[in-house]
Amino acid sequence: MIASNHILGTFDEALSSLRNNVLMMSSLTERSLDRAVAGLLERDDELCVVAIADDEEIDQLEKQVDKDGVDLLLRFQPVASDLRRVVSAMKLSGNLERMADQAVNIARKARKLNKHPALAEIEFVAPMHKLAMAMFKDSVDAYIREDVQLALTLKPRDKTVDEMNANASKRLIQRMAEDPDQLRGYLNLMFIARHLERVGDHATNIAEDAVYAAAAEDIRHQSGVPVRL
Repeated sequence: MIASNHILGTFDEALSSLRNNVLMMSSLTERSLDRAVAGLLERDDELCVVAIADDEEIDQLEKQVDKDGVDLLLRFQPVASDLRRVVSAMKLSGNLERMADQAVNIARKARKLNKHPALAEIEFVAPMHKLAMAMFKDSVDAYIREDVQLALTLKPRDKTVDEMNANASKRLIQRMAEDPDQLRGYLNLMFIARHLERVGDHATNIAEDAVYAAAAEDIRHQSGVPVRL
């Protein structure tokens, strides 16, 4: 159930309502991603269908977070750390919605793959999913706890996901040449690896927003820059 802040009288109550909706989005997005990948690995179309259906509720939550965030800014005109917390919550919801879109993309491609014999190269997906989801959970945890040090671990881990995606793509392109009859299947697996790589990107974005909210430091496009605490 979507929490609303339109009758809440204090800034802390309104911010708490906003964060609760963000956390609800996080929980639904995590569930949707897990279902989509399980639908692929277990060849379960029903899990894929449910993952796709979950996207509507996540989209509605994003709209609610945006609306409540703007209302909160207009009503209370927060400054400094309070302003950063509101802005970060709104940005986080956008990244969560895009992660949920990746789950939909994975589920749709999984349904196509499930119509054909399983490809051995599906083995690339499980380790990428494991690492991307660990990043996702840690990024949200860093946001909730305002844990700068945890947030700063995300960028190096994202490079690992990028490398895994590059290696998977290289191998799948090779398999396309060796087994052109399965070209569409290998192409769908390549897209799925790319979708998981994007989950890692969005987790990194969330971590950057967590640092901004907690420490007033913009670490986007930076490498090795110390954070002021």
